[in-house]
Amino acid sequence: MQSIPDHYRLGGYAGDVEDALKRLSEGKFIERIRDHDHTLWSSQPDEIVNRLGWLDSPKSMRSQLAEIDGFCAALREEGYQQALLLGMGGSSLAPEVFRHTFGVQEGWIDLAVLDSTDPERILRETERLDRKKTLFIVSTKSGGTVETISFFKYFYRLVAETQGQEEAGRHFVAITDSGSSLIDLAGECRFRKIFLNDPNLGGRYSALSHFGCVPAALGGMDLDRLLARAEREMERSGINIPVMDNPGLVLGAAIGECARQGRDKLTFFIAPALRSFGDWVEQLIAESTGKYGKGILPVVGERPGAVAVYGTDRLFVFLEDGETEFLPGFADAVAQAGHPVIRFSVDDHYGLGSQLYRWELATAVAGSLLKINPFDQPDVETAKRLARRMVSEYLEKGAFPAESPMLTEGPVDVYGEVSGVSLGEVLREFIGRKNDKGYISLQAYVDTRPSINCLLDELRTLVRDRTGLATTLGYGPRFLHSTGQLHKGDAGNGLFIQITARDRKDCLIPNHPGGSVSSMSFGILKAAQARGDREALQERKRRVVRFHFNGSAEDGLRHLISSLP
Repeated sequence: MQSIPDHYRLGGYAGDVEDALKRLSEGKFIERIRDHDHTLWSSQPDEIVNRLGWLDSPKSMRSQLAEIDGFCAALREEGYQQALLLGMGGSSLAPEVFRHTFGVQEGWIDLAVLDSTDPERILRETERLDRKKTLFIVSTKSGGTVETISFFKYFYRLVAETQGQEEAGRHFVAITDSGSSLIDLAGECRFRKIFLNDPNLGGRYSALSHFGCVPAALGGMDLDRLLARAEREMERSGINIPVMDNPGLVLGAAIGECARQGRDKLTFFIAPALRSFGDWVEQLIAESTGKYGKGILPVVGERPGAVAVYGTDRLFVFLEDGETEFLPGFADAVAQAGHPVIRFSVDDHYGLGSQLYRWELATAVAGSLLKINPFDQPDVETAKRLARRMVSEYLEKGAFPAESPMLTEGPVDVYGEVSGVSLGEVLREFIGRKNDKGYISLQAYVDTRPSINCLLDELRTLVRDRTGLATTLGYGPRFLHSTGQLHKGDAGNGLFIQITARDRKDCLIPNHPGGSVSSMSFGILKAAQARGDREALQERKRRVVRFHFNGSAEDGLRHLISSLP
């Protein structure tokens, strides 16, 4: 058998990865996945045999290009200039990658993605959009995603106020599966169009389907070129390809086998032009592998640190844009320190088509090596169930159950089973509960504006440097549809820092599209989701502390950061 490609510097793990590749080859992994053989992952076919449509998406989507192109051309002729995608998780992350990577071509439609229930974020989108020239894309596989449908009801009412009830539906399109509840809703509200996606693929494997391609086309991306690059990757991953020439197989063997050997913190450093790819691959890996007491933790967006700060649980991946080395010497430094390193270069942005397919296949391979089903999400429903219960209780009683902080210092209230007489003591005691196999997750139920993101990044870096643990940062409720599965399904070594803040503004969710009656606001929905997720973590015996800011999120974060010198 050939050697592992040169852009894999796996050190002492190379032999184990080669052995894994030999087993995959002898076990005919590629032939069996093409035959939809569920026994690669489970003795049961449920949520496997009907989740492999992504294997042929690059080719099957080619037949849809004429319809998508005609749709986009009609919108431009009618003067549409903006689009807002309403979605969560798999329906929103790939469109966001395409928008941030390719931008908007001149004369095409400016697409934004809304996947936050934070009222301030929603109100910013409300103020920014020209409703007469905006298309709203309601994107959900099931048709019942609570955040997506809440977004729809809110914006549909606003458009109806401006354009009238008869015309409002022309500003909305749906992307969903056949049989979903959104189809009936779209019919009732007279949507402009419904795109029915292949039902035989899950949301996180849908980047190269209607969920990713329709939004990408609106901004002027060349879909044929993107799919051609993905199809080339598909061919390189086919039957009768030598194992070392199969990029997805080699990558999957590397990340799966390294995880089995304890290198389960898959740490990405991604060139600035491609950075949003990290959010997509984070969901793919976390939600696919974090279950049944196992998991590969994707670490995306950490600042580079001193080599000494990284533990022996890291596997590093560098994704470069083919122009310059964006972190000169850093990959060599971590490799020389004994960490396994993988490096990829994307020669142009359409090379993302190859990377999307490669990582999908690699994740399926890693799942097989870890003996888990990478296509289900058994723990996601827990937080949703508890959030629904919180909402029901709020609607019945007009308030959430009362909570008392264990400590208040300045603008910060602290909740949880923690100890300390000052904010600094509480935080130091909490992160001091670490173990060498653990990680720290920051979960921010606040607005996503840049000033907040910078402060969260500063806090994240301080915690990483003090503990030597891998850290992740997710905005709620977005991360519930991404890393949330892993948080409840992995081995339970995470420490969870939940951050909430008093909403300075709020906006109401209509009970019905176009209606004026509302029983709940986005602020209440967000609070219910935060409480539900916290309870779900505690049910699984995860360690959680909550810091609530009574003033602005910026002031609260500055106070928290200053407490940890």
